[in-house]
Amino acid sequence: QVQFVESGGGLVQAGGSLRLSCVASGSTRSIDAVGWYRQAPGKQRGMVATISNSGDQKYTDSVKGRFTISRDNAKNTVYLQMDNLKPEDTAVYYCNIPYDYYSDWVTRPWGQGTQVTVSS
Repeated sequence: QVQFVESGGGLVQAGGSLRLSCVASGSTRSIDAVGWYRQAPGKQRGMVATISNSGDQKYTDSVKGRFTISRDNAKNTVYLQMDNLKPEDTAVYYCNIPYDYYSDWVTRPWGQGTQVTVSS
């Protein structure tokens, strides 16, 4: 069963950028959709962005126009480019496989995630 390792988080000032990486333990070619999720302190974990194998993308409203999800099946990696970061983007970011492109339910145990902290 494919598992993911997230990396690329860190401390950045508001307005800055980060690129997160999610490397799979196996091939992502057969995985229809992969998503990035985040959990801020005291809040529920929620979907940030999802990408299908055909390249379709969807984003939560608060990150539209600032974040871009992409995937490289040759490298078994999914990326999240985050630009114009805001303090409210501070959270632990995870990747996972949803039941399908339209679902918020995921199919794998959560990994360690990567911490993103945006200072004002």
